[in-house]
Amino acid sequence: MLRVSQLFLLVVLLSPCIGSAQDYYGAFAYSDSTMAHGWSKDHRSRDAAEKAAAVECAKFAKDCRAVLWFRNSCGALATGTEGPGWEWGKDQATADRAALRACAKQSKACTIKRRVCTAHAR
Repeated sequence: MLRVSQLFLLVVLLSPCIGSAQDYYGAFAYSDSTMAHGWSKDHRSRDAAEKAAAVECAKFAKDCRAVLWFRNSCGALATGTEGPGWEWGKDQATADRAALRACAKQSKACTIKRRVCTAHAR
């Protein structure tokens, strides 16, 4: 039978393992009028990630809006001659390809402008 002191020690030792399962969120914000963007990563909630991305974007434009969020993964923003595309993926290469496809639906000459992964991206 475990004594209280042994049980306490067990909880203390296992706490880092329990805490490591935390999700991490990232986001992109975008301005349609200026093509400015902001990004964030490693936030503890979707809302916090979207707000942080919008704050970064707002340094360059007044009409920024959150356009993409992702959890324990990667995001990418591509821009072209006519407009942007953004997408997420389990890894950076997947996110890049998806963002380029999204951009190509409305634009030509799309290139990746920003890419970011959270700490727990697979």
